[in-house]
Amino acid sequence: MKIGPIEVWPPVVLAPMAGITNAAFRTICREQGAGLYVCEMITTRALVERHDKTMRMIRFAPEESPRSIQLYGVDPQTVGRAVRMIVEEDLADHIDLNFGCPVPKVTRRGGGAALPYKRGLLRRILREAVGNAGALPVTVKMRTGIDEDHLTYLDAGRIAQEEGVAAVALHARTARQFYGGTADWSAVARLKEAVRDIPVLGNGDIWSADDAMRMVAQTGCDGVVIGRGCLGRPWLFRDLAVAFDGGAERARPMLGEVADVMVRHVEALVECLGGERSAVVDFRKHVGWYLKGFTVGAETRRALTAAESLDAFREALAGLDRGQPWPPDTDTPRGKSGERDRVLLPEGWLDDPEDGVVADEPLVSGG
Repeated sequence: MKIGPIEVWPPVVLAPMAGITNAAFRTICREQGAGLYVCEMITTRALVERHDKTMRMIRFAPEESPRSIQLYGVDPQTVGRAVRMIVEEDLADHIDLNFGCPVPKVTRRGGGAALPYKRGLLRRILREAVGNAGALPVTVKMRTGIDEDHLTYLDAGRIAQEEGVAAVALHARTARQFYGGTADWSAVARLKEAVRDIPVLGNGDIWSADDAMRMVAQTGCDGVVIGRGCLGRPWLFRDLAVAFDGGAERARPMLGEVADVMVRHVEALVECLGGERSAVVDFRKHVGWYLKGFTVGAETRRALTAAESLDAFREALAGLDRGQPWPPDTDTPRGKSGERDRVLLPEGWLDDPEDGVVADEPLVSGG
């Protein structure tokens, strides 16, 4: 699969996840298999104003190539300035635009999954991004719409193709669905039919490499985007590489190998965050995902989530049964779940899809 000048094989993209896909996590995933690994969502206003946290978030490890940044913005001019800054300062090799984030603090400002409803504003943002990107490919990640009554993905896909976007990715849920229910893979197929000149990637309910292959077979999509399915399972990217090359082998690590990857992840966080305590504290959210399905006592789990140094973390892992085999039936949902009663939007947002109003953009990156 080609995204502009970038050859991506296997055709797998790591979805940006706030608080997750920092340089350390991307390094762990990249060590398992190839693909395109995208950093956490970056707010365009924060980037152009050189907000300290944002500038730290766009640092890439020396071996990361291609470097991929996801931008969130609601103002065409600010998006254009951010893209131009990335090009002029050589900050990345690929730019992804976020039109899929469903969290209230984003949609209530008219961003993320809310923005494609404003067709004219979407077109202006894409035109500014592509026009300022030079040789860098610009891609789009979106949802099917705000809710079942306000689906936007087909129009958004056509507009993206017309404005020179290099690829589009669809999380096959509405913003109202949040991360609940079942992803509608048929929407990916419909988007592929509507957008024929650029790659279409599918996202949603891919918990295993076999799920990815089923999505490709059912929808005809050109590749897949992996989000919650890789939480605590970076070796999923190893499985995906094998699967897209036609192999049937799947990683089934014993608990000892899982523990070794956990240590490697914390070590990468130490380098990324600059301190042991920051690293082990940040890793606490990953503990349950890595150990899902394994028989691990409550005392060990408490020790892992209470550790404040790398030595304490290793000591807590020492009590694990390293020979415990991979548990069955673990290719199941991880991370966020549940639906929302409604999507928070700016006042009057649904009155006119063509009014082109620009909402207020926050300063803080990360979703």
